[in-house]
Amino acid sequence: MSSHPSPTTALPDELRSAPASRVLVLNSGSSSVKYQLLDMRDSSRPAMGLVERIGEQSSRLRHTPEGGASREWTGPIADHDAALKAVAEELAKDGLGLDSPELAAIGHRVVHGGKTFTEPTVIDEAVLAEIERLIPVAPLHNPANLTGIRTARALRPDLPQVAVFDTAFHTTMPESAARYAIDVETADAHRVRRYGFHGTSHAYVSRATAKLLGRAPEDVNVIVLHLGNGASASAVRAGRCVDTSMGLTPLEGLVMGTRSGDMDPAVIFHLMRVGGMSMDEIDTLLNKKSGLIGLCGDNDMREIRRRVDEGDEQAKLAFDIYIHRLKKYIGAYYAVLGRVDAIAFTAGVGENAAAVREAAVAGLEPLGLAVDDALNAVRSDEPRLISPADARVAVAVVPTDEELEIATQTYALVGEESN
Repeated sequence: MSSHPSPTTALPDELRSAPASRVLVLNSGSSSVKYQLLDMRDSSRPAMGLVERIGEQSSRLRHTPEGGASREWTGPIADHDAALKAVAEELAKDGLGLDSPELAAIGHRVVHGGKTFTEPTVIDEAVLAEIERLIPVAPLHNPANLTGIRTARALRPDLPQVAVFDTAFHTTMPESAARYAIDVETADAHRVRRYGFHGTSHAYVSRATAKLLGRAPEDVNVIVLHLGNGASASAVRAGRCVDTSMGLTPLEGLVMGTRSGDMDPAVIFHLMRVGGMSMDEIDTLLNKKSGLIGLCGDNDMREIRRRVDEGDEQAKLAFDIYIHRLKKYIGAYYAVLGRVDAIAFTAGVGENAAAVREAAVAGLEPLGLAVDDALNAVRSDEPRLISPADARVAVAVVPTDEELEIATQTYALVGEESN
């Protein structure tokens, strides 16, 4: 795998003037396909959309062209092949079809790249085989990612297609952070280690935070808090990840919408022996019935905060547990980094829940952390500082843009490969 420059939204002149300037970003889930078409000359989005409930009679496609009204279609879409063909038809209606000479590449989100893939990679048969070999450590995600890749390659076999891995940004973690303290031979035989996820978001946000501070990424240490329904934290030193909260799977770490996050692994043995639960039942419990929804029956932070404000004790406890775990990771990553220049909140909860940001930082003033109430209350789609002007550590809200990150990495690689 060839090395390439660190992706950046500031493209070199030769790429800006290239006739093929668009990248189609595909995120293929088990029953959905999210897509965005980006023009890399100005990071605009000529079109975006979503196909969901693939394989059902009530499949739905929603397509939104830039500056135009959304179009919706409901009906049976049998599989990913049919879904991507439907996407291609919608794009063609706007003059943006897959046969367009302006389409430079297709960038695919791939959740798990293991230790093998440390950077974006042009897809060939060997790459496909390795992604398939990683299915045992990502059984819910990699098969769907592979299906989308194979379908897209069949539709445009002549077009460069690039895999951008959620795990790649975290492959810079030292072994002291990536290794679990279990028997080394067993761990190596079964690829048991901490890989981390949400890597495209952590990469984008850490770099955007440095830009917000007017500094180069190499000069900044950042704690990134990606707080959505799935949530993860990372410690980024000089542009490189040195620790992250998710592990072998996205289950480890912070309290999430439906996932437990950190937990004594012996709980699993206890539930099997005493509770009589099967492995599949425990898997469902920890991934789909835990976290906020397990604690209070809601996984929407807006609803939880409404209930807290109304005096709901169960919702308050869920919120307090969520914040307690978050503070523990802020403190831990402060210790790992030694010097912290900024903490960045991102993703749905991080960008929109002022109460979460306030509570996460409250009491950490001795560490140089504080939030200005007025700045924190502002709602905006722009990166912004919410800490007082004299704060020792900047606290930022930085909207993530994983599609732009995937497109930028894809375009940078395709431009390099063609030189």
